[in-house]
Amino acid sequence: MSGDGAGKGLTACRIDSVDVHAFEVPTDGPEGTEEDGTLEWDSTTMVLVRVRAGGRTGLGYTYGDVSVATFIASELVDVVRGQDVSSPAAVWHLMGRQIRNAGRPGVGAMAVSAVDIALWDLKARLLELPLVHLLPAWHDRVPVYGSGGFTNYPLDRLTDQLTGWVEQGIPRVKLKTSRDPERDPRRLTAVRKAIGDEPEIFTDANGALGRKQALYWARRFHDEWDVRWFEEPVSSADLAGLRMLRERGPERLEIAAGEYAYTTQDFVNLVEGPAVDCLQADVTRCGGITGVLEAAGLAGAHHLDLSAHCAPAVSAHAFCAVRRLRHLEYFHDHVRCERLLFDGTLSPDGGTLRPDTGRPGHGLEIKWADAERYRVYGARTV
Repeated sequence: MSGDGAGKGLTACRIDSVDVHAFEVPTDGPEGTEEDGTLEWDSTTMVLVRVRAGGRTGLGYTYGDVSVATFIASELVDVVRGQDVSSPAAVWHLMGRQIRNAGRPGVGAMAVSAVDIALWDLKARLLELPLVHLLPAWHDRVPVYGSGGFTNYPLDRLTDQLTGWVEQGIPRVKLKTSRDPERDPRRLTAVRKAIGDEPEIFTDANGALGRKQALYWARRFHDEWDVRWFEEPVSSADLAGLRMLRERGPERLEIAAGEYAYTTQDFVNLVEGPAVDCLQADVTRCGGITGVLEAAGLAGAHHLDLSAHCAPAVSAHAFCAVRRLRHLEYFHDHVRCERLLFDGTLSPDGGTLRPDTGRPGHGLEIKWADAERYRVYGARTV
């Protein structure tokens, strides 16, 4: 199916089936755990959705608890089956209505995100287009920053990881902070010494600090280590705290949040004021590609850049459609999971990820033989 024929046949093509899977991958952190400012974890769970129509299969995924898989199966499969594949946004709207009483934010939004990504991928594959060419793309690549630097890493692993990204040509790196704030000066000093003066250092407190405490560390981060990005210094629910930090913090230190924005109103709350210098969105949480397009329009209308949170394999396509694109978080755990479970993942080149335009859709294929050992939900189908 290609060219005009593909376009003409698409409107008559309806979704035949939907299946759901979940895979839990143990972390490779010290003693099997990783930590940030507010959380400790020992595994990462990918929930994967496949939708079929016209002899093609679209893949979508999110990262969350296995309950996301059961939510999709109980609330969304019957809504999606039989729908026209030509308009993922219309199906997105139907899914949003379906989950109104089951719970739209959180697990509900993540479930919709996974299905929405699969629908866009399916449409692109039916048209034999790379996903980036189906979307209203402004860019052909996405700048990245290396992200990991967990608070329980010993100093040598911390510096090796961040230096490794710089050596790959990635000019900006991020470490987790604020679990034990008094340890951060030693960690930041080691990182700055290891990577040199030129690369940018980002920090992420994951909402661990109070307002005045965050303001104190914002000034120290900037003045002593030339930190330019402070993500979730306070909880992203503390909009007044974010606004205070944005207004009173160092001018060159940007306040960022948005990875836990699940609905359009969540983004509205962050941009009004505004509460951030740079908005973030996670394609696997905010309603998928359709949700990213809404967030992108909102960011642009408020003269803010949008940064992609994690899930690099699909974000590299989705965020090419963001006019005011800043960059993409090249997150250690997600890079590792996607390489274990998929063929067709991307590697940074010159500090960017460029979508593979030689493959239809987002270009990902499941490595079933490798994935089965991590399965915690569903069963392999043809």
